[in-house]
Amino acid sequence: MAVVKPFKGIRPPKEFVEQVESRPYDVLESEEARAEAGDNEKSLYHIIKPEINFPVGTSEYDPRVYEEAARQFQKFQDKGWLVQDKDEHYYIYAQTMNGKTQYGLVIGAYVDDYMNGVIKKHELTRRDKEEDRMKHVRVNNANMEPVFFAYPDNAVLDELIMRYAATEPEYDFIAPIDGFGHKFWVISDAADIATITEEFRKMPSLYIADGHHRSAAAALVGAEKAKQNPNHRGDEEYNYFMAVAFQASQLTILDYNRVLKDLNGLTSEQFLDAIRKNFTVEDKGTEIYKPAKLHEFSLYLDGHWFSLVAKDGTYDNNDPIGVLDVDISSRLILEEILQLGDLRSSKRIDFVGGLRGLGELKRRVDSGEMRAALALYPVSMQQIMDIADSGNIMPPKATWFEPKLRSGLVIHKLS
Repeated sequence: MAVVKPFKGIRPPKEFVEQVESRPYDVLESEEARAEAGDNEKSLYHIIKPEINFPVGTSEYDPRVYEEAARQFQKFQDKGWLVQDKDEHYYIYAQTMNGKTQYGLVIGAYVDDYMNGVIKKHELTRRDKEEDRMKHVRVNNANMEPVFFAYPDNAVLDELIMRYAATEPEYDFIAPIDGFGHKFWVISDAADIATITEEFRKMPSLYIADGHHRSAAAALVGAEKAKQNPNHRGDEEYNYFMAVAFQASQLTILDYNRVLKDLNGLTSEQFLDAIRKNFTVEDKGTEIYKPAKLHEFSLYLDGHWFSLVAKDGTYDNNDPIGVLDVDISSRLILEEILQLGDLRSSKRIDFVGGLRGLGELKRRVDSGEMRAALALYPVSMQQIMDIADSGNIMPPKATWFEPKLRSGLVIHKLS
């Protein structure tokens, strides 16, 4: 059963929130963060991308950069740009994209639940990325940014959240760049806090939707602190890490598409002939064509869009991995025909999140940078949960969640 707790969040006063909040650390490069922060000394980028406080070219992994994160975090608190709540709260965080709103509960998730598999993952993590985030958590003694969870739909929590959503939010702003809306409420009522804790206790599992490296780093630092404390009791704050948990049915997963640098020495016609072995191929002309259903793909090649429909027998409906479109395309096109090898490290392929649209695929091919593009139908949240429940791991670059969580609305301290 899932264990969660409220916590004393460290948050910006209402008048500072739009200056403090930022995009997550891992969705932009250092120079983008430097540009977005500009001359705004209250920007969270000074803490989560602290290399921007050094000369251009300074490595984000430089030991001085981690120390600078801690210095900036203390500065933000000293200046009153971040202030810790006096009492423990849960929080509600709502995001609106294209007229659709999803509501998340900001919780303290239990480290042991991550370690024993109650919190389920669907992606592999890289140790170097884990270690980077672990250093950041250690030096700040805090989870600066939340992990993105999903939980099975729950009528009791839905009613509670909607009751708060009808009230005035603590924060309410439109984010720059993407124009998505963000609202935030503080849950201070003791009965509501108890209800949230109890409803999560009834859930057999929680699911990491996005932020596998942040989850791993937060849990590993928590476990590390427990081992280092000779008087460890199990109720210390480091036994928990910050997550925003959304009802699974509310989440939007966009397509995660591929652009290809070459055709492995094949001509366009040879490539299409090879694809016809396992797919029904139809030329859709020069107008952008988006896959309309599972097991249909769009290929952009030589100025034309093609529909590729996987033939019967090329996938197994009883295999949670083998039935995925990302697995079908990887096996039958990227591996069998193009021989790309490990998609995580291959220099012959790049990945484009669906928020950019298929026009971005067309642009990169038409520019000559790429030879072809492959668009996929999005994975469903149910497929992700089925895979996590089965103990399997998704193929690489399978999911793209939008909108991303903004950072800086609340921070969780480990002591």
